[in-house]
Formats: sequence, structure tokens, C-alpha cells
Amino acid sequence: MGKLFKEFFLTRIIFLLQWFIFLTCSKEYKGKKVDEKPCVILFWHGRLALMPFAFRHFRFKNKRAYVMISLHKDGEKIARIISFYGLHSIRGSTFKGARTVLKSAFKVLDQNDDIVITPDGPRGPFHSISDGAILIAQKKNVKIRILNYETNRFWKFSSWDQMILPKPFSKIIYRLSDPLDISDLSKSQAKIFLKKEFEKIYNMDSFKVY
Repeated sequence: MGKLFKEFFLTRIIFLLQWFIFLTCSKEYKGKKVDEKPCVILFWHGRLALMPFAFRHFRFKNKRAYVMISLHKDGEKIARIISFYGLHSIRGSTFKGARTVLKSAFKVLDQNDDIVITPDGPRGPFHSISDGAILIAQKKNVKIRILNYETNRFWKFSSWDQMILPKPFSKIIYRLSDPLDISDLSKSQAKIFLKKEFEKIYNMDSFKVY
């Protein structure tokens, strides 16, 4: 009971902290919202902290987003927290439970909902593109969209993903790319292409003075 209460308390404290920071910040959203067509949405693991709010803005009507989350105990916390924002989850990764998670991802896309993946998660390498993200998009012939946020003031953690958490009263720019087609690319070509698209978005919105 004590452990369950601690987990319950911790997830709600994080949820409230996210909202406090978000509400004090000025926000700007760039890019078109998702449409009725299913897609794979990618963002770096290091931008996880305030990413749930992006889906509140970019979502399409009653269309659902399913976030691929690892089976690690930290993944359970993340799954609980994002559920408070109306986001769904698929548990597993291309490292563990790959077959099950791929089948679940295909099913989500077949029902015209979106799959959300941190392609360098759950354990890196930093800013790498996983095979799974490419496999899912190509197997179901859907477009990829890249999601990102940058902020002018933040805390940077010493974790492998170099996660940033915007400071209260900072400015946050959220951006969702146009749909990207990788259907005719090899796996290695797709990784190079997507990495360049991530860098392009960063260069568009990065703040030059911190």
C-alpha cells in the first residue's frame, strides 16, 4: 500500500508541476495540425517533459494518439502521467517485447489513430533513429511527422537523453513538421533523412541567446 501511494502521489506531483510551468510560460505553435490520416509522430526523448501539451494543440478532433513506452518501471510512471492528458500508450519497445508492440502499433494505424515514438528511446544512443520507427511507417505506408519544442530558459539534466525542462515564465516554441514520406527509402537512407529533418526543426526554433 505504501509503495502504491508513493507512486500515486509522485505522478500527480509531476502532473501539477508540468501544468504550473506550462501555464506560466508563453507559447507559440508552428506547423499544421494532424489530419484524419494516420501517421507516425516522432520526437526526441529529451523533449518528453512538456510534450503532452503539444498533443492538446495539434490533435485532430476525436483522433487518438498512442505513445510507445518501454516496459521499464519508469515507463509505467510515464504511462500514468500521459493518461492524465488523454493520451494512450503501447507498452514495449523494439528492444523488448518487439513483436507485440509492432502488432499493436499496426492495429492503431489501421484504426486511423496515430503512433508516437521517441526514436532514440528508451535507452539511446542520444538522438539516434530506431529501426522500429522506420519499419512501422513503411510497413503501413504512412507518413512521418516530427514534433519538437525549444525554449529560451531551461534546466538541462545530466541524463543520457540530455532532457530539458523549461523554467517558469520562459518562452516555448512547439513545432510539428509537414508529413514526411520515407516509403521509397532504404533503412539507412531514412535514418539520415529523418536526422536532417530533426536538425532542420531545431535550427528553425532554437534560441541563440540563453
